[in-house]
Amino acid sequence: MMRAQLLIPVGVIALGVALSSVYTVDEREKALVLQFGEVVSSRTAPGIGFKIPLVQNVVKYDDRILALSTQPLEVTPLDDRRLVVDAFARWRIIDAVKFREAVGDGGESFAKNRLDGILNNAIREVMGSVPSTAVLSNDRTALMNQIRDIAKREANALGIDVIDVRLTRTDLPEQNLQSTYERMRAERQREAADERARGGEAAQRVRAAADRQVVELTSEARKQAEIVRGQADAERNRIYAEAYGKDASFFAFTRALQFYAESLKPGSSSLVTEPDSLYFDYNRFMKSLGPEADGN
Repeated sequence: MMRAQLLIPVGVIALGVALSSVYTVDEREKALVLQFGEVVSSRTAPGIGFKIPLVQNVVKYDDRILALSTQPLEVTPLDDRRLVVDAFARWRIIDAVKFREAVGDGGESFAKNRLDGILNNAIREVMGSVPSTAVLSNDRTALMNQIRDIAKREANALGIDVIDVRLTRTDLPEQNLQSTYERMRAERQREAADERARGGEAAQRVRAAADRQVVELTSEARKQAEIVRGQADAERNRIYAEAYGKDASFFAFTRALQFYAESLKPGSSSLVTEPDSLYFDYNRFMKSLGPEADGN
């Protein structure tokens, strides 16, 4: 009876020891077996492992791709125009032994702090080698790849692989935004004034050319009008001369009628003369024009 009572605690202790010697590794984890703080073995494949109870212990690290967002960082590009930059990195533990030796008991939180410093230094180094226009452009792939390569090289000593780095924000410091906006506005206003001045100059040239063309066309039209008028007058005189040569009295008669028509226009003519004036005596008027008008 006493023996049975002793076997029960011994069995419980033995079961506890047996259970404490077994550990499991999930497929999302890496495991290290430590003995008095020193790494004695590592396990990356999922499954069951064994360790010496009370002497050895197991630490596990995440085997998945992890994310890290940096704090806003002020950088100074080549043109001394200060910028605020945020970055986002994706990283993974590739060597658990080296990782343990580098971070000790700090684990992943300590590794994030170390990696944050590495990223900040890489960002400062890359951003300081290019002008701000390259940083603010839409295509920053080359810059991000440079930052990633520098961070990857530095983080390798921690057993970490930096898979990707992305710049999430590149902006001006808040205190510089207003002055920058004012400078941009002034630059755009200057460009607009230049465009308006060039447009006004072009419009003036067009107006001057149009005015010159109007003068030239008007002068040419007047010249042609004078030529046509001269030709018409010559033709008229020729017809008059021809008519006079055929019948001088009829010519004089028509001229007298034309004279009356021109001098007695309705509503616009006033004539003050004596009743026996030559004006009202056609025969005397005709004789006054000359013997040719009197019809021989």
